[in-house]
Amino acid sequence: MAFCPTCGTQIADGASCAKCAGTAPQVASASTTAPAAGGLADNVAGALAYVTIIPAILFLVLEPYNKNRFIRFHSFQCLFLHVAAFALWIALAIVSVVLAFIPILGHLISFLLWLAISIGLLVVWLILLFKAYQGEKFKLPVIGDMAEQQAGK
Repeated sequence: MAFCPTCGTQIADGASCAKCAGTAPQVASASTTAPAAGGLADNVAGALAYVTIIPAILFLVLEPYNKNRFIRFHSFQCLFLHVAAFALWIALAIVSVVLAFIPILGHLISFLLWLAISIGLLVVWLILLFKAYQGEKFKLPVIGDMAEQQAGK
């Protein structure tokens, strides 16, 4: 037994629904099951922007995605987050070199700083990824404002 895709009434195999006769197609076509115009839903594209830098850049360049403000915001926020993380890694490397002059305590402090920064960035990245997948626009304090300004252009 089959079911009508419009109203859910149980119908015989190959038969059309008596209630919905002529109101809607009985077989789901490719156009009704296809995703949005770009091929990806907005929330999926926004989450994919955070996976690495490459999808974020692609979403800013490719035609259907670069018109969507939601996807542009998450792409820019991802890029700005990577730039900020890179600057933080450089600063932390300089601090680690300075701390290396302290025999044992310096190396311990340096290791704990690297660990704290790494875990913090991982948590922020996961939060951004899940919020984008839920369709929310979660803004980081400084980076989010810059991303929103760029996405609006």
